[in-house]
Amino acid sequence: MAEQATQILEMNQISKGFPGVRALDAVDFDLRPGEIHAIVGENGAGKSTLIKILSGAYLPDRGEIIVRGRTVSNLTPHSAQRLGIATIYQERNLVPLMTAGENILLNHEPRNGWGLVDTRRLYREAQEILTSLEIDLDPHVVVSTLGAARQQAVELAKALFLKANIVVMDEPTAAFDQSEIKNLFTMARRLREQGTSVVYISHHLEEVFQIADRVTVLRDGRRIGTYDIGEVTEKSLVSLMVGREIANVLVDTSSVTPDEVLRIEHLSVQGLLFDITLSVHRGEILGVAGMVGSGRTELARLLFGALQPSGGRIFFKGREVRSQTPTRSIRRGIGLVPEERKIDGLVLGMDVGKNITLAALRRFRSALLLDLGKEKRSALEYVQRLGIRATSASQQVQYLSGGNQQKVVMAKWLLADADLLIVDEPTKGVDVAAKAEIHHLMLDLCERGKAILMISSDLPEIITMSHRIAVMRRGHLVTELPREGVTQEMVLAFAIGGEGNGNQK
Repeated sequence: MAEQATQILEMNQISKGFPGVRALDAVDFDLRPGEIHAIVGENGAGKSTLIKILSGAYLPDRGEIIVRGRTVSNLTPHSAQRLGIATIYQERNLVPLMTAGENILLNHEPRNGWGLVDTRRLYREAQEILTSLEIDLDPHVVVSTLGAARQQAVELAKALFLKANIVVMDEPTAAFDQSEIKNLFTMARRLREQGTSVVYISHHLEEVFQIADRVTVLRDGRRIGTYDIGEVTEKSLVSLMVGREIANVLVDTSSVTPDEVLRIEHLSVQGLLFDITLSVHRGEILGVAGMVGSGRTELARLLFGALQPSGGRIFFKGREVRSQTPTRSIRRGIGLVPEERKIDGLVLGMDVGKNITLAALRRFRSALLLDLGKEKRSALEYVQRLGIRATSASQQVQYLSGGNQQKVVMAKWLLADADLLIVDEPTKGVDVAAKAEIHHLMLDLCERGKAILMISSDLPEIITMSHRIAVMRRGHLVTELPREGVTQEMVLAFAIGGEGNGNQK
């Protein structure tokens, strides 16, 4: 360990419980001036609870918080802000219909002699903050027109305007592509250079090694240890997080057969997709890569029947599909694991079991009634088979961790026995252990002769998990790459620079 330094923040013996759950058990955490300190752990390890206590959203049951040498009690969001603590959550805390400048100075607008907002000064001060972070953004632009990365930049500028000494970033890159991640790291380092301390929470361990000075590991609500980043490797960090070694994923090409489950020819959607031709075989994972906005998600929605084509043909298991809707797709044997599972993949107010059986209710029908006993037994079988961590199959799915919610969505299509599974960002927002379990589950499906079309922004995931890789750009399929010899740089080059006027094979 490095020598001890004066701490800007100390959280000592922090404990927090909820009904039936001990979220934090005597956790210690400290932060030095001008450092980036990462917190890692599986879903449910206690990361979110710890930062919610730091931001004043939760009160601890026990423990002590010291900010700049002063003990703080009964912390609230307002008092945390006054102490210079700014928390940037995955869900943006911005007013969408206001401009970037208005959001940056919200509730701190400069006034003129008449008590009215001094608009010229407001935008000048906002521009100064953006310039200091080297953010190329017009403060007059309305926030709702900005993408996730630019909104994140506005959040950082807002924190800097409020003179935050401590900035907490919770999964900041969840919706970012590689170039946007690079820009975020540049801004985070600039904050560090200006003396601001950053608490960085991420499931992506490669990001932790790129950006962090130290890392604290939580597991099951307890602090396992704090390490200088040079003291650990990605493999050792994973072992600390899960308490065991994670088996490497090995993709077996022998599972792929010549039998085409899906074939699309010259498929288009007006203004979104242009002349797409590709196929997916039994036992194969076809990876689809591309930047945000490349048309990947639109392709998934089209194949599931949520978008209608303006031209082209779709063949499923050798037969042409002339009319596609989500209901018909399910009956044909097509499943979709959507990017936004909470919005499109789950009914949050329903329990785990009901979500699992939702796409296969026809098999539990007896005359005009459902065989509730059979339905319950089937749901429980998949809870156990996929290792879904829930108090019971009757627990509401909204209270599960992200990784367990994703397993519920996967279980739904396993029970429905889908022949083609379209997975859009299969491991988005899940921890390393759940990620490995989902990958092994996908490979098991391939062994059983299922076909998978996998969309992912995670280039290592695309390269590791795919038998073939299709790269999209601006609604075009620009190339297909074999698995052998493909690098991240090669995929990225096609994604950002390929001249996509159609298929280039």
